[in-house]
Amino acid sequence: MQIVVAPGDGIGKEVIPVAEKILRILHPDWEYIPVLLGYDCFVKTGTALPKESLMALTRADAILFGAVTTPPDPDYSSVILSIRKELDLYANLRPIIGHGFDIMIVRENTEGLYAGIEWQEKDRACSLRVVSEAGTRRIARTALALAKKRKGHVTIGNKANILKSDAYFNRICIGEAEASGIRYSLKYIDALVLDLLQHPDRYDVILTTNIFGDILSDAAGYLVGGLGCLPSANIGERHALFEPVHGSAPDIAGTNTANPVAAIRSAAMLLEHLGDTAGAAKIHDAINQAIHTGCRTHDQGGSYTTSGFGEEIVRWLTKT
Repeated sequence: MQIVVAPGDGIGKEVIPVAEKILRILHPDWEYIPVLLGYDCFVKTGTALPKESLMALTRADAILFGAVTTPPDPDYSSVILSIRKELDLYANLRPIIGHGFDIMIVRENTEGLYAGIEWQEKDRACSLRVVSEAGTRRIARTALALAKKRKGHVTIGNKANILKSDAYFNRICIGEAEASGIRYSLKYIDALVLDLLQHPDRYDVILTTNIFGDILSDAAGYLVGGLGCLPSANIGERHALFEPVHGSAPDIAGTNTANPVAAIRSAAMLLEHLGDTAGAAKIHDAINQAIHTGCRTHDQGGSYTTSGFGEEIVRWLTKT
């Protein structure tokens, strides 16, 4: 197996080495290939996504990705959005798991307001929201396939009362759900955010568009201790990339205080994707055991450093 490791910027350079170390313990025979990309790479080389790095990504069996800084510069292209498009990583899977609830947010990953069709005029800036039939059908089928393996229900998050493109999204998703025999319900995204936080046990698989899924899953981080605990997967037909939901957090970069749980759980999702469900379960169990015995980073009210937390996970994994 070839695993490309792309730490990126900021705290990505601190949390991804922890996750990589854990992967190496479970699979020392795999090849781990480091690549440079992100804003720091741009500053040093003049390009944020070098051709050789992109080629390595396309050849990988899976990608472990950190976080990248995207400056508010209209001429700077988002690295992660570029990768999602180049590799056609159309499905963003964001699990939210806690006491009494197990939710999978399925977010369309290549269209919507993040389609990258933008322009600036004299007195305004415009972003085109794209919802296509092909893009909607494939993300709906992804969500429905997951629901079939779980509780058999999908909630379709939308704003069809305001946006015609969401009404179009709904029609296609409903058609796919009815054809598959999976139960579904519709919920406006603003009400869904509130109800999800108040009653997470009501939800199983949530299907929604790009920016709504981004906001919804970040808000759901409240249920599990913050963004430092949220992993994610970006899945396409031929490629798969796994990354923590959080950003590069430049305000704490270099302090060894970032929470590596999201990165470590992303590594577990990588293992599960490659068929090692036992290894993934070991990682999740080690995290739960460590936290249960008081191992917490600063954002969780503890005193463990990023590397120190990682050492505790290694200890639980190698405990005989």
